[in-house]
Amino acid sequence: MTKAVKKQALGRGLSALLKDPDNDIKSVEDKNADKVVGNIIELDIESIEINPFQPRTNFNEETLQELAKSIKELGVIQPITVRKLEFNKFQLISGERRLRASKLIGLKTIPAYIRLANDNESLVMALVENIQRHDLDPIEVAISYQRLIEEINLTQEELSERVGKKRSTITNYLRLLKLDPIIQTGMRDGFISMGHGRALINIDNQDVQSDIYHKVVTQNLSVRETEALVKNYQDSLKPKTAKPAKGNSFDIKEDEKKAFANYFGTKVDVKVAGNGKGKITIPFHSEEDFNRILKLINS
Repeated sequence: MTKAVKKQALGRGLSALLKDPDNDIKSVEDKNADKVVGNIIELDIESIEINPFQPRTNFNEETLQELAKSIKELGVIQPITVRKLEFNKFQLISGERRLRASKLIGLKTIPAYIRLANDNESLVMALVENIQRHDLDPIEVAISYQRLIEEINLTQEELSERVGKKRSTITNYLRLLKLDPIIQTGMRDGFISMGHGRALINIDNQDVQSDIYHKVVTQNLSVRETEALVKNYQDSLKPKTAKPAKGNSFDIKEDEKKAFANYFGTKVDVKVAGNGKGKITIPFHSEEDFNRILKLINS
């Protein structure tokens, strides 16, 4: 809790700095610019305009309402990113869903990362330095990776080279951002580890994901126990293999087979299947033999 309060206080302080017309920050060379790049700042929502070149124009109303409800309960977990245009005017770079959802519930401010026109390398250095810290929780690391990919237009391979991490490691962190926001918060607060999160991400149904998360936290389950719960759920979704119907099979005794052979005067093959059905094969060796057997059947 102390950590969250500290971040918010810092954000409000920097917000006041950005509203000082006598010290307007326009480039990375300006005074206090280093306090802006790489920090979370509380911005007035009304000072942020939507990027006119935003490729995404269609937003699902239902999921937007769900996000708004989550933000109302937990706050904005992942800050948006904006570009400073002029004094106290900003343009959205990423996070339009979060911005729209925040407006839906009437928020006046929103946490944001601020980009300056020429701060590209400064941002890279700040984020990479941030990632190397040991006190970051997995979600903070994942968000830093996501920012580098989205804002600097890096591929995961290029990001791997920049931060000195395996591509698979980066992928595992990024997947955590697909977790339900409540679970992300639980990871940030230390209720579960990254291992727990990696197990839970394999469940697409967020209601089930949340149910298992609740069990993990309340029962203090280990990562292995969590993986077992996830596997049991996944196995329950697999189509059940149809069990063979119980048949009425029975055995033909040797003396019964001999009775057939004695009656027809030839070796008779008798077979019974698992369902109790079967067949009797009576061989013949000539037309005369066939007529003989036929006469026995008709007698």
